[in-house]
Amino acid sequence: MSQTPLPPAIFIMGPTASGKTALACALYDTLKCELISVDSALVYKDMNIGTAKPTAEELARYPHHLIDIRDPSEPYSAADFREDVLACMKDVTARGNIPVLVGGTMLYFKFLLEGAADLPEADDAVRKQIEAEASEKGWPAIHEKLAAVDPESAQRLNPNDPQRVQRALEVYLVTGKTLTEHWAEQQQKSIPYQVVQFAICPKERKTLHERIELRFEQMLKDGFVEEVRALYQRGDLHESLPAIRAVGYRQVWEYLDGQLSYDEMIFKGVVATRQLAKRQVTWLRGWENLNWLESEDPNLIQSALEILKSQIPLAMK
Repeated sequence: MSQTPLPPAIFIMGPTASGKTALACALYDTLKCELISVDSALVYKDMNIGTAKPTAEELARYPHHLIDIRDPSEPYSAADFREDVLACMKDVTARGNIPVLVGGTMLYFKFLLEGAADLPEADDAVRKQIEAEASEKGWPAIHEKLAAVDPESAQRLNPNDPQRVQRALEVYLVTGKTLTEHWAEQQQKSIPYQVVQFAICPKERKTLHERIELRFEQMLKDGFVEEVRALYQRGDLHESLPAIRAVGYRQVWEYLDGQLSYDEMIFKGVVATRQLAKRQVTWLRGWENLNWLESEDPNLIQSALEILKSQIPLAMK
């Protein structure tokens, strides 16, 4: 008996300012599909300019799921996203449409595809014990201790990243199993879709940097500082919240708090955005089963459609 083919889904990933949203909207114009945002900042209300959120007019024409679903005071985790997006994808498929997931939060995509290892909760006593030893001998010594029991994790983690080194050793001391073993035991929670994955990026890094700088300048012209000022003046938000730590928002917040001058805020905001883009590209270079697209390709949509037609059944509008 033949198996029922899995329903299709499309992922559009890429660094910030690479043209992901424009590609997704072009596919929306062409295919029977619905757009789902994969962005850890777009989930927050009242954070529009600095997140490059589509405007109200754009959202009216190109509706996106999972935008404006949290107040900035509320955390939103990768686990929250996975639960929300799977329910959303199921509804989209039930309507006879293809879910098109678009965004730059690579951790969310990874979490959706793989799930997470079943790790123990933090153990305060063990954590204090590790911290005391680190205080006496230094974090490189703790990293060496981790390398003795979990060489794979030690190789992956920087000795100067105490939070992750501590957590990896803590997992071993609490459970008797290494972090590597926990992840190996985590069966891949494959999602019930036939997924076509795209990565979109300019050919030259210089082009991406120029796009980032121009976008940041435009955000400031559009009232980015005023947007953050409204959040700053609420009184219930602070720098340690995930929403306020978002790239751009943190730098403007520090400017409003008197920690940075206006010019320093611009410089640091652009640099932080470039660093984010670099991390996103690094994630993607190690990603499997990716179809790469160039942002400047004059036949971008046709290129994407040809790849899609070769891999999944498409219903055109």
